Amino acid sequence: MAKIAIISDSTAYIPKEVRDQYQIHMVPLNVVFGAESYKEEMEITAEQFYEEMKSKEELPTTSQPAIGLFEELYEKLSAEYDEAIVITLSSGISGTFQTAVAAANMVENFNVHVFDSEISCMVQGFYVLQAAEMAAQGETSENILAKLQEMKGNTRAYFMADDLSHLHRGGRLNGAQLIVGSLLQIKPVLHFENKVIVPYEKVRTEKKAMSKILSLLDEDAKQYPLKITVIHANRQEKADLLATDLRDQYPDAEVNVSYFGPVIGTHLGEGSMGVGWVRK
Repeated sequence: MAKIAIISDSTAYIPKEVRDQYQIHMVPLNVVFGAESYKEEMEITAEQFYEEMKSKEELPTTSQPAIGLFEELYEKLSAEYDEAIVITLSSGISGTFQTAVAAANMVENFNVHVFDSEISCMVQGFYVLQAAEMAAQGETSENILAKLQEMKGNTRAYFMADDLSHLHRGGRLNGAQLIVGSLLQIKPVLHFENKVIVPYEKVRTEKKAMSKILSLLDEDAKQYPLKITVIHANRQEKADLLATDLRDQYPDAEVNVSYFGPVIGTHLGEGSMGVGWVRK
């Protein structure tokens, strides 16, 4: 029976204690404030990031992991494991997937499978945790990858950006849309489509945006038991209240609370909220 290592990049935002429990290895992306670069989840927490953002005039930038981090981890794991499965955030918003593949080609006698989740945050984490559970049960890499591919058809996630300036800077909105959208309090509901983040629907006010997201969740929750994650950008209390409501409304669902960490938070902005789910 092959021993399979499970690797995730940091944007799945799986808490360290959970990574340790499931023996999940992590490669961090970077958030950059001016001349200072930090490895998220290692050198800067989400809380520290949002505090830092408040004190800076310029918005931070982000960068993918250096190829050497992947190569070094693969080399280290090859002494203990027969294979590795790497689950990355969407290749449409980051070069991390391509970097993980390139590093795999640099390591001899170690079979590395790189899986593009085509999404991010704790919804990406659903794939990582599924893979880790199956690896612990002795499943083959072929079966694990087949299950992850099947999950793509049963996974949905929608986000609400609180501050349009971050989306504007990222090229999601032009200048006129930014001005009009800000004046009208437009809160775009976003989702992943063809590996990139695109508007699903533009609505007025945060309340209407969240109502739209929850109506989409309700469509699936009435049909299947779900794993649900409430994701927030420095809005812990609001996320906890929503999670409590969802547990009451859908007693058969598993509901957790996660967060937009530094890298994803850079692009969505503080105050953003999201809900993601996958069929159990």
